[in-house]
Amino acid sequence: MANRDAIRELQTRLASRLQAARTEGVAVSWLAVKAGGSNFLFPLGQSGEIFPVSGLQAVPYAKPWFHGVINIRGGLFGVVELAGFLHEVAQRPRQAVAGAEPSVVTLNPALEVNCALQVDALAGLRGPEDFVAYEPAAADAPDFYGNQFADASGQRWQEINLRTLSLSPQFLSISV
Repeated sequence: MANRDAIRELQTRLASRLQAARTEGVAVSWLAVKAGGSNFLFPLGQSGEIFPVSGLQAVPYAKPWFHGVINIRGGLFGVVELAGFLHEVAQRPRQAVAGAEPSVVTLNPALEVNCALQVDALAGLRGPEDFVAYEPAAADAPDFYGNQFADASGQRWQEINLRTLSLSPQFLSISV
């Protein structure tokens, strides 16, 4: 129970910081998340709100990475498990994450896709100053992969362009 309260408190703090960054012009560029044992960066301008996973309704005849639909503030959002989707695109097995408390991150309403990405954990906000090196995505990487960054501790962070992801035919094709 205490762990769940701590997760909710983190989500609330992140939501407040996201809102402050948008309104005050703070130099924060990404929402950092973890999914399937990997680190990802979502551009703030393309990210929406953060919610705990609750009330998820399964959808029949959907791909395994499409976990169903969820009601968020009266709107219906499709929930895509990010790690499952990315590992299917890369055609490799998904790495399980033990003890993770999943959350969903909605896409910005400006993208006009009622979708939420399920991630294993939230890792805070990041700006360019949080990284010591970067390199462009590999030539064979999906179109929605942006730069890959390295932080001071050597962790690698893959940027995902949510606009390009939301327009990807693979992402939009949820039926089996």
